Amino acid sequence: MTDLIAFIGSGKGTIAHVLKVIEGDEWEKVYILTSEEFKKEVPEGVEMILIDNKKTVSEMTEDIKNALTGKVKIMESAVNIISGEGKEHMALLSALLKLGCGIRFVALTKEGVKEV
Repeated sequence: MTDLIAFIGSGKGTIAHVLKVIEGDEWEKVYILTSEEFKKEVPEGVEMILIDNKKTVSEMTEDIKNALTGKVKIMESAVNIISGEGKEHMALLSALLKLGCGIRFVALTKEGVKEV
């Protein structure tokens, strides 16, 4: 099974999309990155990683890398960045690449959760 790493952040309707991605497949582990503002939206049973989006991209990258070190599957993790902002996405992708993690992007489609 694959781990899922996703953001919950700004964007109308994007939180519902992420929740359906979580429910739409069997994940070994789910990691949700979010800010203080959206932490109440994180469902139970997933690991929440709080990020401070007031920090620089480099600082956020290090925070995310440190939070995921030794946790995520290095060979492959599913990533959904439909929610959140570009700065957050850049920090996540940079952290995953620095960890040597292979990624595939997943999204909710008409046929269910699929790789895009």
